[in-house]
Amino acid sequence: MPEGFTAVLIAVLALAVLFDYINGFHDTANAIATSVSTRALSPRLAIAMSAAANFAGALTGTAVAKTIGAGLIAPQAEGGLVVAAALVGAIVWNLLTWRLGIPSSSSHALIGGLLGASAAAVGFGAWQVGGILGKVILPLIGSPIVGFIGGFALMVLIFNLFRRAHPKTMNDRFRRLQVLSAAFMAFSHGSNDAQKTMGVMTLALLSAGVIPEFKVPLWVIILAASAISLGTAAGGWRIIRTMGSKVVKLDPVHGFAAETTAATIIFGASALGMPVSTTHVISSAILGVGSSDRFRAVHWGVARRIGIAWVLTLPASGLVAALAYLLLRPMLS
Repeated sequence: MPEGFTAVLIAVLALAVLFDYINGFHDTANAIATSVSTRALSPRLAIAMSAAANFAGALTGTAVAKTIGAGLIAPQAEGGLVVAAALVGAIVWNLLTWRLGIPSSSSHALIGGLLGASAAAVGFGAWQVGGILGKVILPLIGSPIVGFIGGFALMVLIFNLFRRAHPKTMNDRFRRLQVLSAAFMAFSHGSNDAQKTMGVMTLALLSAGVIPEFKVPLWVIILAASAISLGTAAGGWRIIRTMGSKVVKLDPVHGFAAETTAATIIFGASALGMPVSTTHVISSAILGVGSSDRFRAVHWGVARRIGIAWVLTLPASGLVAALAYLLLRPMLS
């Protein structure tokens, strides 16, 4: 075993891989739900494509990993036990929302876990407020708004450009194009979500003194990319059904517009080091494209349930993480 690796560190790394895997199947719907619901891709082909694209996207950078690992909590709170408790909080919330079939943010579950566990460890002074506001709260509020407006605007543009096209011809064309937009969506998901696990793993390694500075090792990148792609391959059918058909009835043109809008926003956020919620962005883009036909086409009751889960994610995962820290501390001290 490499020097510096302890039982706590190994447990943290194992929890991180488990979280990444759960993140993959929890968020499979983000990339493929619209493609499956419009029959642009068969479920098996969609999942295989999404898994490969997620892996490729995870290899594109580490800016988001640095935000998660070094921009949210103070160094004195960056212990292995804090990271372990944060992962427990995120995993519990992800499994609960998956069981209920509610799309929620794995990203904000992890961030909420880090904030809750660090507050339990050393108090609220451990929070780096500037980083939280600029890299978490602003994207949390802004990205769904941009997703809704972007999806609505792109649908209006498409309808104006193809207003003389026969509906069947238009659907056939966009069904083929949706294969590309779904791949782009899966790629952007990997570029943002896999990096969050890289961030907590690197944070744990730094806290244990295994690495001298916050620089994501290559083996961590490969491990995180593999775990999220394997989780994606497992498929999260409960949430796929919610995203693909229960929010709004989608045609291929709607799916293409929603995926293209969301993927562009997510990939841009990844380049800026912003850990956005792929779930929030694609859900709001779906609402935007659905509203472009007629406002009442959207099942707003389902949308309301999703919105409630969004609001609860940070505090709920934070509370579970804080409780996990308080339970684990006497056991490991």
